[in-house]
Amino acid sequence: MASLRSFTLSFLLLSFSSLSFFHASFAAGTIGVNYGRVANNLPTPAEVVSLLKSQGINRVKLYDTNLDVLKALANSAIDVVVALPNELLSSVAADQSFADTWVKANISEHFPQTKIEAIAVGNEVFVDPKNTTPFLVPAMKNVYKSLVKFNLSSIKISSPIALSALQNSYPSSAGSFKTELIGPAIKPMLDFLRQTGSYLMVNAYPFFAYAANSDVISLDYALLKENPGVVDSGNGLKYHSLLEAQLDAVHSAMSAVQYNDVKLVVTETGWPSMGDEAEIGAGEANAAAYNGNLVKRVLTGNGTPLRPQEPLDVYLFALFNENQKPGPTSERNYGLFYPNEKRVYDVPFTLEQVGDGQSTPVNKSSSPVPAVQSDGKVSTTSTAGQTWCVANGNAGDEKLQAGLDYACGEGGADCRPIQVGSACYSPSTVEAHASYAFNSYYQKKARRAGTCDFGGAAYVVTQQPGFGNCKFPTDGGA
Repeated sequence: MASLRSFTLSFLLLSFSSLSFFHASFAAGTIGVNYGRVANNLPTPAEVVSLLKSQGINRVKLYDTNLDVLKALANSAIDVVVALPNELLSSVAADQSFADTWVKANISEHFPQTKIEAIAVGNEVFVDPKNTTPFLVPAMKNVYKSLVKFNLSSIKISSPIALSALQNSYPSSAGSFKTELIGPAIKPMLDFLRQTGSYLMVNAYPFFAYAANSDVISLDYALLKENPGVVDSGNGLKYHSLLEAQLDAVHSAMSAVQYNDVKLVVTETGWPSMGDEAEIGAGEANAAAYNGNLVKRVLTGNGTPLRPQEPLDVYLFALFNENQKPGPTSERNYGLFYPNEKRVYDVPFTLEQVGDGQSTPVNKSSSPVPAVQSDGKVSTTSTAGQTWCVANGNAGDEKLQAGLDYACGEGGADCRPIQVGSACYSPSTVEAHASYAFNSYYQKKARRAGTCDFGGAAYVVTQQPGFGNCKFPTDGGA
């Protein structure tokens, strides 16, 4: 992280409303981690690779092309993003032969044994105090030419930007890039990404916005916890997390310069487990909540409200606490692991880990086929030893819809069966859809106390609910 990522206070000033998700396609994203090495007490690269594999982490982003690290990653089946540091941008931009030499030594010599899938050319270049912005796009183009020369053009090229590249971010639908960056850098870079089929790398940290404005930003909103949600006054889309609002501000900024077809990947995001007194919100519990909720959101949800059909691909920052990073205490405490490879706090990295300890196997063969009611409401049939969660029809559609939006959003419920054309779509009523979503959430939470409430919009039943050919899950599955 090269700078403090500022983000407007105004996300908390958005009004509230409901937004149905049913016409969006649900698809899972991917989770990776940033492997920084600004420390003098880290495990060897070989030990790090063993750690990654033991945790089910199969995507890693580096900040250089360290020889020992690339060798350790060889034949590991881990996808790797490497980096060309800012200090080399001017040389690569000015001299194609320099770019060729760099690609040959740092990419060609290791590929395909090391699964290098992308190169981050520079990092947050627009805020680099050495003013390397003019060299960015020429350097990206020269690296690409070198990749083509070595038959490596399948490797993507991009460059991570900070949110400080935005001029406006309120509301998300009005997001725009800084005027002084658009002509010289933003449009040429986005044009290059479009032509090469690459994506925009974005570093986004809700922590900074919350720490600076905790009096107006909801902590639950920043941590992707259950919250009422806020609505973009420009397009009516509802947001349940500050991160998604930040990302859609970038999406809107790209659309404003006619590059809405370029995809986005979150190359850095995280929350510190420790900070200075002034760093409000820093702490182990909040870090665990942010990263844990984000992983669940990415692996069980779809895209952002503005781009629901584009899964989120995210790299958490960072793998280790790095004891030699300068700056406030938080900078040395973003790690998911201590240097001794012990977890700083528990956080899942895979879909299987998301479900660990949260679902109870049952004998599904003992469950009878659910009955149908002529009025389209949920019916129940008796099954011993199980409980389910259903919507309270007396709560009203507005309250049911709000709970439905949460369950199918960051709540992590599997709502694919209630999409149009799926087995549980009909009857298309808020009560029926909410019942299915509430129960999916309840089962995924291992039927723990308090997970079937939704503000009074749901209650527990001891008979299996269902409608038509739709069978309600008993273990969080469809």
